[in-house]
Amino acid sequence: MALPKAKEIVSATPVVVFSKSYCPFCVDVKQLLQKLGASFKAIELDKEGDGSDIQAALAEWTSQRTVPNVFIGGKHIGGCDTTTGLNNEGKLVPLLTEAGAFAKSSV
Repeated sequence: MALPKAKEIVSATPVVVFSKSYCPFCVDVKQLLQKLGASFKAIELDKEGDGSDIQAALAEWTSQRTVPNVFIGGKHIGGCDTTTGLNNEGKLVPLLTEAGAFAKSSV
């Protein structure tokens, strides 16, 4: 059940960070997304009853066992280094925009 649950979360939410609350790399990615003003859903695997099952399912699905495991617009992005690297290259905001992670401004 963990893999269908993970895929459902990813398909229903523009930006998902599978995370662990104590992981400093997860904190960095979540802070970066907050700083950019992107809305995202953080799934804290250490606080979910089936968190270890979800992490194992993510490893099977994405070949990435570590957290943070970031998805934008239904696409697997990667971890902290990949996400911050995309930001440094100026590619993260366009991905987030395309995924609908920013609230529409009422200007």
